[in-house]
Amino acid sequence: MSEAALPAPAAPGWPSRIMGRVAGISRRSPTLAVGIAVILAFALLALLAPVISPENPVASNPARVLQAPSAANLFGTDGNGMDVLSRVIHGSLYAFGIAIPVVIVGLLIGIPVGLWTGWTGGWADEIVMRGSDALRVFPSIILALAVVAAAGPSLLNVVLVLGLLDAPVYARVVRAEVLSLRSGTFVEAAVAAGNPTRRILFRHILPNALRGATAQTAVRAAWAVRISATLAFLGVGIQPPTPEWGAMIRQGAEYMVTGEWWVAVFPGCALILLVLGLNMLGDGLADLLDPRRKAATR
Repeated sequence: MSEAALPAPAAPGWPSRIMGRVAGISRRSPTLAVGIAVILAFALLALLAPVISPENPVASNPARVLQAPSAANLFGTDGNGMDVLSRVIHGSLYAFGIAIPVVIVGLLIGIPVGLWTGWTGGWADEIVMRGSDALRVFPSIILALAVVAAAGPSLLNVVLVLGLLDAPVYARVVRAEVLSLRSGTFVEAAVAAGNPTRRILFRHILPNALRGATAQTAVRAAWAVRISATLAFLGVGIQPPTPEWGAMIRQGAEYMVTGEWWVAVFPGCALILLVLGLNMLGDGLADLLDPRRKAATR
């Protein structure tokens, strides 16, 4: 009598698979896991801001100006009587609304330039790289301050200026990858097979050259958040009463000497946490995408 066939083990459900992947990432790169957790927390704040925000972030109330944190207003109120907690929550929307487009603009400009200059070389490469060096001579905050002040303090202008200033970073990273890849055997085989240059660049080289640029995106997003907040703090970025963290810190700085610390401290803490999370995410991605870097740091 043959034994009854044992039932096949049930495949794990998607929650188990997700938890398994999370556990695997945490073991391989704790820095990446912490960075992802921080970014997800702020992303939820941004997505749910209209729902979880206690009040309208730009609704002023002269009857409760500069009230200390309490049960009614957990983060207190500012000089216009606006709820600081609501403004901090909505500030995450502007942080992501600046960081993500700045990264996209930088990638859209920097990747093609780096791909082209790395492949062609010659005078075009020299001109582009020397122009990039000339931009890097000046501190980025000074350039951004001058250009945004001339163009006007709007969200669109801030995004475009920061994206243009950030593009040379991606161009250099992609160019360096292309220079090391174009002499590889797989590229020589593609050339010998008669593939056109466009196919070689976009089919064979570009997918392999994106590793460094991908690792840079989180770090450059942190840079964009920090610089945009600095511009707002200096008065040339996004203007009040828009709930932007830099503008909120600027407004609260004048109250620090009189003891109303909460106006500047809470948006400042949110800014520090988001920048820290993005930097940790970038370091973790660099470790995962470049095993040689991880081995060198041990």
